[in-house]
Amino acid sequence: MDPKPKVPTLADLEALPPGVKGEIIDGVMYTMTRPRGPHQRTLAGVVADLRNPFDRGSGGPGGWWLLPEPGIELPNTLEIAPDVAGWRRERLPELPSDAPIRVVPDWICEILSPTTRRHNLLIKKPYYARIGVPHHWIVDIEAQTITAYRLESGRWLELGVWGDERDARIEPFDAIALDVGSWWT
Repeated sequence: MDPKPKVPTLADLEALPPGVKGEIIDGVMYTMTRPRGPHQRTLAGVVADLRNPFDRGSGGPGGWWLLPEPGIELPNTLEIAPDVAGWRRERLPELPSDAPIRVVPDWICEILSPTTRRHNLLIKKPYYARIGVPHHWIVDIEAQTITAYRLESGRWLELGVWGDERDARIEPFDAIALDVGSWWT
């Protein structure tokens, strides 16, 4: 008789070597090398363009918490860390100070890079639909595009693809125009 497979724990994630990141989704630990410069630079551009108007309410409607690589703990998932996630403050009035967030995000953005592309598309995208994330963006560095999706009846509805636009209005942040073209420079 085969022994039961070991269920991964947070200690397993903490034991990963430097330069490797991991997530435990539905009881399976996934590991990949940490994304490098272009990925992090694009991530910084997304966060910079959204933070003031939506998180801080400066020049925009506010009402959101926006966090890069937050630790999220959900049923059957010990740790998931999207590149950027956002919660409407009416659903998450306060950020936990010393505990993982246990509320499904209202928006998630994943940035595809050579080390994350397959995992983001084959594992995380269907997982986000299954747990009910209403909005999902996929930023493809190589193609220099952003594809936005809205969850409808458990399936992703593609809202559009943007690339060099200087005034893109993309759900759920369509209250202001985003300079998507600047993310690639």
